[in-house]
Amino acid sequence: MEKVGFLFAGQGSQYVGMGKDLYETFPESKLVFDKANKALGFSLSGLCFADSPEMLKLTIMSQPAILTTSIAAFEAFKARINVQPTFVAGLSLGEYSALVVSGVLQFEDAVRLVRKRAELMNEATLKHPGKMAAIIGIDKETVGQICLASGGVFIANLNCPGQTVISGEKEAVDKAKDFALQKGAKMAVDLEVSGAFHSSLMWEAAMEFKNFIEQRVPFCEPKIPVVSNVDARPKYKIVQIMENLVTQIYKPVLWEDSMRFILSQGITKFYEFGPGKVLKGLMRRIDSSAQVISIEKKEDILALQ
Repeated sequence: MEKVGFLFAGQGSQYVGMGKDLYETFPESKLVFDKANKALGFSLSGLCFADSPEMLKLTIMSQPAILTTSIAAFEAFKARINVQPTFVAGLSLGEYSALVVSGVLQFEDAVRLVRKRAELMNEATLKHPGKMAAIIGIDKETVGQICLASGGVFIANLNCPGQTVISGEKEAVDKAKDFALQKGAKMAVDLEVSGAFHSSLMWEAAMEFKNFIEQRVPFCEPKIPVVSNVDARPKYKIVQIMENLVTQIYKPVLWEDSMRFILSQGITKFYEFGPGKVLKGLMRRIDSSAQVISIEKKEDILALQ
């Protein structure tokens, strides 16, 4: 059987109407949204399908919404397409979708866990306001120097060659963006997120999250290796996975390294689940010879049957 990787979307990929055609077409997808509604105690499906982009952009809403949409796409795909992944990985928030698919977390536990994660990150944002920005067109070493020069700014995501996300205090990030443009960056743009994620401003949130997952959430050994955002290597033990979920909140996402690890294992075909095609675009910059098939809408699944 062909070796493939499954990839899962992260925060910022949300849009109004995501998952609606899956919900209306596939019973497996409808069941996922119904489970999320029950687990959270409100209509997440209504939030995704209604015309309220400002609500959907809120961290406490977007994180469970993207997880649910991603798993809704995966379940519809799994019921119709006989493909088993060798590795799974998700961009930041997307790692929780990967953990569901690997069998580490039950979906209902994952959606509640992601909601709690989002609440803690939102509380940290209220205490320590910040922002994130993508720096396009200069290398990560130069961005690292810019962060040091700006003070209060950290590398948050190493996504692909020439694309680095920074995170930190608002004024410091704006200063870093100006420095980056002076150093030859093609673009320096704010991300559609509400706080300084993957930075030390999230330390308190990470520690509270640690206490929560140790006491409240059952984890299982993975059936499929999950490549961790924190160190770009697969994790097989529950304790490692839990530690990395905590660390991930305030440490950089090593997405490029994660993809290069999977590619080094002889995998050149991927399926991307969830809203948007961000991961397909990043892979194009990492290795243009790799194939990424987006599973986002009903036609994506029907085309494979």
